[in-house]
Amino acid sequence: MRINYPRSERDGVMRFVPSGRQFLALIGMGFGVLLLVFLVLYALVKVPTPNEFSTAQATVVTYADGKTEIARVADANRTSIPLSDVPLVVQREVLAAEDRDFYEHGGFSASGIARAAWNNIIGGSTQGGSTITQQYAKNAYLTQDRTLTRKAKELVLSIKLSQTRSKERILEDYLNTIYFGRGAYGIEAASQAYFKIPASKLTGTQGAVLASLIRSPAGYAPETNKDRLRGRWNYVLDAMVAKEWITEKSRARQKFPKIAKRGSGNRLEGDNGFLVDMARRELSALGFSEEEVARGGYRITTTFDQKAMNAARTAVEDKGPQTGVKGLRIGIAAVQPGTGAVLAVYGGDDYLTDQFNNATQGIVQAGSTFKPFALAAALENDISLYDRFSGVNGTTFTFPGFAPYRVNNFDGYNAGGSISLLRATESSVNTAYVDLENEITPEAVVDSAIRAGIPGITAGLNAGPTTVLGTSSPHTLDLAAAYATFAARGLQANPYVIASVRNANGGLLYSKRPEVSRAYDADIASQVTYALTQVVQNGSGFAAQGLGRPAAGKTGTTNSNLSAWFVGYTPEIAVAVSMAKSTPTGGLQTLRGTGGMTRVTGGSFPARMWTAMVKAFLKDTPVQQFDGTTFNSGGYSGGGSSSPKSTKSPTATSTTEPTAAPTTKPTAAPTTKAPTPVPTVPPATSPASTP
Repeated sequence: MRINYPRSERDGVMRFVPSGRQFLALIGMGFGVLLLVFLVLYALVKVPTPNEFSTAQATVVTYADGKTEIARVADANRTSIPLSDVPLVVQREVLAAEDRDFYEHGGFSASGIARAAWNNIIGGSTQGGSTITQQYAKNAYLTQDRTLTRKAKELVLSIKLSQTRSKERILEDYLNTIYFGRGAYGIEAASQAYFKIPASKLTGTQGAVLASLIRSPAGYAPETNKDRLRGRWNYVLDAMVAKEWITEKSRARQKFPKIAKRGSGNRLEGDNGFLVDMARRELSALGFSEEEVARGGYRITTTFDQKAMNAARTAVEDKGPQTGVKGLRIGIAAVQPGTGAVLAVYGGDDYLTDQFNNATQGIVQAGSTFKPFALAAALENDISLYDRFSGVNGTTFTFPGFAPYRVNNFDGYNAGGSISLLRATESSVNTAYVDLENEITPEAVVDSAIRAGIPGITAGLNAGPTTVLGTSSPHTLDLAAAYATFAARGLQANPYVIASVRNANGGLLYSKRPEVSRAYDADIASQVTYALTQVVQNGSGFAAQGLGRPAAGKTGTTNSNLSAWFVGYTPEIAVAVSMAKSTPTGGLQTLRGTGGMTRVTGGSFPARMWTAMVKAFLKDTPVQQFDGTTFNSGGYSGGGSSSPKSTKSPTATSTTEPTAAPTTKPTAAPTTKAPTPVPTVPPATSPASTP
């Protein structure tokens, strides 16, 4: 059949103008081509697995109660919930705002598609009009390209989704993936971001706000465009009336709700960041990849106790130096005796400002807090608390393989001869402890410390004349965990921060079983505990008497007042507090003058912070005694619960405890992306008389 075109019966330009029949034929051909393209796309386009970002959920890190959030770790802040958790009125408000005929159409809006196509043809931006199904298809399966090709794929996917999934499933998936602003993907995260409540608790007025934000989270942001948001909110409620989902009377009662202030956008601010960082490191060690943690929607229950964390934070604020001290580094760590659960870590004021964790990365010498490990080793070697050692200031000792070593006591304290090991502990007499170390060997001291929980790779942990005087540099958490061994009557437990990991569906992926072993006989640990209670009752740790319940502890200070410690415990908790002051180049400078004090000892700020923290943590709990020890004239025997009583050696005239100067640098600082760690103090030839 011959087509009469150009038209022979017409002249001039009119020959090229199609007839009515030809025009209709062209339109029919166009629709035919479009139909063919659609059929091809329909056959070729499969419903794929949703893209990773659209299904990624925030991993929630909680305190030990498993409920209270510390932070969310995520590529996208999203927590998926079932549709049944979203109030029906809120579901309808979303439909009123975005797709009123959602339950009637087959997944697409012809007018919306035509409008989008026309705007692309004329070079304009793609207009609204996409159905909820189309929006979900775009967000979950496709890119955000604004092209006809993407729009065609979106149409096909929308139709297929409508044919293969229920409307309820599509709406649920949509509500869990759409962006609401403030970094919140999905209605659960949005509810928390704008109203600080779960989506299940949303009211109709609050739900209308969230529904209003979907079209343009930035354009209707309450911080910058509250009037526009209010106008959109009214539009949504009017649409609810039009759909007869609420009555005119109910509409008239609605008042614009109060919206929570926008947070910093970073839940790692303050000291929270240190907790999350520790959790992420331990998760990595357990085999959980960063991608899993960032996108898996896991629920991570940590060992951190919110009450203990608040107590540590408040103790620093109230009992630490009250004036700003540049370079001051305070670390606090608390461990549960017998399990190793880390109850609290204070690594610094603000993780976002300085990621260096003073409690787990700080390199400051332990000073006299190391002496209890020598005490335990001595007791294991049948040395009693009443055996006597040199209390003479300036005594020179000779160790095999080392040059003669002269030891000084604090303020030149001289016992006038020998002093009992109990009194030497109470008053932290350096000469007596070096004399003891010479008898049991430095290697025995190192072995005892490692068994208690001090890592063998600790900087400066070398066997030598000054080992007992604390020239090594365990982290604050290490000392807390090691002292917890004494509190647990000799049971050493490896510290940990991850209690359990559950997936997005609640399935248990990991549950911690404490790693516990016996480091000392219970009787040995109980004798150490008794000696350390005397440090609190009669010695340099007297500030801890303010606790008002049984406590054992040891102060520590290093040469030139470069660090100060208090490490102690009750039956329920072991806590270490460290103080140091860094230079701009990462070294150490003296603490003298800090907080207006001529000399900062372990019995000052550290002991006060320790006491304040433990007192707050144990408030309103029953008083527990240190169990299992009674005292006889010949020593201790297990079985009782009464406090030991004894005939004491003469009380030393000095109640502040001395420590040695260091004799070695640490082998290495910890590898970290954080600022340069605080190093140990330089070596010296003899211990200084510092408290």
